[in-house]
Amino acid sequence: MKNLDFVLLLDCYGELLTERQKDIAELYYNEDYSLSEIASMRNITRQAVSDSLKHSEQILMQTELKLGMADRVRRMRLCFEQILACCPPDGEIAELAKNGLHLLSI
Repeated sequence: MKNLDFVLLLDCYGELLTERQKDIAELYYNEDYSLSEIASMRNITRQAVSDSLKHSEQILMQTELKLGMADRVRRMRLCFEQILACCPPDGEIAELAKNGLHLLSI
């Protein structure tokens, strides 16, 4: 089963992966391809896809533990959503909160 938390981690730290790791992770998490489909598309084994994903996930998790950027993005997004829920939808504060959410859309 896919852990969709990795979508945000991939957005935040994907550039730290090799080209191949990033390609496989994006196909799996962002494009929703299966391991078998990716293996067929890239002419590699299903096990190679699985190994690449596991290694990429480790890199992303370790980086998040050190930097915590994805957690901060999640918390800021929640704050902006709460602000939007509490203010008039056409006011200046709502516009600022919407801009903040847009900026967080990595």
